[in-house]
Amino acid sequence: MSIAPVLSITGLSGGYSLNKPVLHDIGLQVKPGEMVGLIGLNGAGKSTTMKHILGLMSPHKGEITVLGKTRGSDPESYHGALSFVPESPLLYDEMTVREHVEFTARAYGIEPADYESRFRRLAALFNMEDKIDTLSTHLSKGMKQKVMIMCAFVARPALYVIDEPFLGLDPLGIRSLLDFMLELRNSGSSILLSSHILSTIENYCDRFIVLHQGKVIAEGTVAQMNAAAGFGNLGLEQLFYELVQGGK
Repeated sequence: MSIAPVLSITGLSGGYSLNKPVLHDIGLQVKPGEMVGLIGLNGAGKSTTMKHILGLMSPHKGEITVLGKTRGSDPESYHGALSFVPESPLLYDEMTVREHVEFTARAYGIEPADYESRFRRLAALFNMEDKIDTLSTHLSKGMKQKVMIMCAFVARPALYVIDEPFLGLDPLGIRSLLDFMLELRNSGSSILLSSHILSTIENYCDRFIVLHQGKVIAEGTVAQMNAAAGFGNLGLEQLFYELVQGGK
């Protein structure tokens, strides 16, 4: 029996101009308890795909469902089932770390007791315990990124959409984030992760989707993509290079 996907994208074309779409007939799925790496060169369409998932852009054609719901048919259920970590931190200057995370928890309807326990754990995990009452304007870029991550992870939605989360994080923060994402995945959550640091995500993602010039050119595990392209046993970085530059 097939498992219904948490995220399903079919025939998605879209972009900033009707006459010049960035995405061309994109199709992909993320299943329950799966971490999928969305990889591609700059301008390949990764962030544009995520903006369509989030509802920040409207498709020219195609359909996106989260837990079987479209944004148009049931926006509350659709948005309540996903959480987002953007590439660049977006915080309110006059709010503290605690206030940002509490605001997010209230938006998701999280019970106070659950919020408190999750907040304490996230603050400890990302070494932010001594910054919880600091205004965001006084935080470093890496700390601001940690606040965005804490806001996303204080909720427990079915799907996490994560765009280049490692920028600005120190090595310990990167490791803590990866380990926590694995914990979430193992508990049944689904993760769509975009990153250029292929050597970092190679051993964490269950499979990968390669976007190139707005099209899916390969997908699967590293072994499956090697086999489909007729390669031997290339690692993810070299495989990616061959796929986008080697004419395969």
